[in-house]
Amino acid sequence: MIPSRRNVLKYKINFTSSAEDDLFEIYKYVFINDSEHSAEKIFNKLYKKCLTLKQNPFRGHIPPELKLIDIKDFLEIHSNPYRIIYQILGKEIFIHCILDGRRELSFLLKERLLREV
Repeated sequence: MIPSRRNVLKYKINFTSSAEDDLFEIYKYVFINDSEHSAEKIFNKLYKKCLTLKQNPFRGHIPPELKLIDIKDFLEIHSNPYRIIYQILGKEIFIHCILDGRRELSFLLKERLLREV
């Protein structure tokens, strides 16, 4: 039997202060280097992508940089070129960071995520 939309478990989305800072920095960078319209568009796209985790948070995968050091508490989804790193705790999802996937992230991910836990 396929569950109805009404019966689908919804998770609560929480943004850590680091993730909020990331969104603001991305917005600011695009605003300065492109336009307010582009900044708004990217901000909304990223925010909405985070909210999609309410329905199916387990669709993400463990970031390869963390898998290499046997840290399996975090998952990621992509909104190219950005990576959204999050953690599922009970019925809540914690968005820890939203990072530009074109950058070298190994050190940054380990440092930020281990500091927040």
